[in-house]
Amino acid sequence: MPTGVRIDATPEQLDAVKYDASGLVPAIAQDIATKDVLMMAWMNAETLRMTLEEGRMVYWSRSRQEVWRKGDTSGDRQFVREGNYDCDADVLLFLVEQEGNGACHTGAYSCFFTRLGADAAAPAAVSPSGAN
Repeated sequence: MPTGVRIDATPEQLDAVKYDASGLVPAIAQDIATKDVLMMAWMNAETLRMTLEEGRMVYWSRSRQEVWRKGDTSGDRQFVREGNYDCDADVLLFLVEQEGNGACHTGAYSCFFTRLGADAAAPAAVSPSGAN
């Protein structure tokens, strides 16, 4: 069973993170092996601390207004391998090991399976191996 990496962020690093008016910051999960962007969800200061301490992705559900540990109900857990924030410190990026079928609540490997543009094919939920 995979385990995550605890990240000991400094108080200065945590203080640098810029949250929006609702106290949230976007957090992107990227597969460490494939480099595919898996999903974007929201974190608050509490769930960011939990993610860093537990080594497992913990988000804030805006719809349910509660802490959401990725995979508690689906089994599709994400284990932290590395954490970063962007140059403005207003977006987080985590490299994760994805467990289970994938990251998307639709059952897809990635939430980013719909292309923009008139020539884009119909959406298809495809795993990295090419099989659904």
